[in-house]
Amino acid sequence: MTKKILSLSFAVALLLATQALTWAVQPNEILSDPALEARARALSAELRCLVCQNESIDESHADLARDLRLLIRERIVQGQSNAEIRDFLVSRYGDFILLNPPFKPTTWLLWLSPVMILLLGGWAIMQATGRRPIPPAPLTADEERQLKALQSTPPSSRHSGDV
Repeated sequence: MTKKILSLSFAVALLLATQALTWAVQPNEILSDPALEARARALSAELRCLVCQNESIDESHADLARDLRLLIRERIVQGQSNAEIRDFLVSRYGDFILLNPPFKPTTWLLWLSPVMILLLGGWAIMQATGRRPIPPAPLTADEERQLKALQSTPPSSRHSGDV
């Protein structure tokens, strides 16, 4: 039984590994000029898939990513520079399309939020560990008298109702 589970686990792992290695760029998308294709691939690697959001359009299998890859190749063939293509896409989709957005006022929260979260977490840890326990209030004279009475009597003669 364990051998069967192990074989099945290996097969699933192998399937997942081979799936990760497949290229999102389809053969009919590839430009015939290797230099232009290299430019297209480099530019596609810098742009975020708006559907997947955690991978580039070069890696994504989403239809929108495919459309953007084709748009990039079309504009490269028309003679546009990488900067012109990037600027067009940013004007259309905003800085979010860039996997590495610029540091400017509209993206400060994006860039600074990890630092702010770390600082806030550090402050919270300092507050939690830096607190000193509050010392108990001193005993009143009546409580002191009761305590001395309890300490002077042997445990066997104490009753639960005395306290």
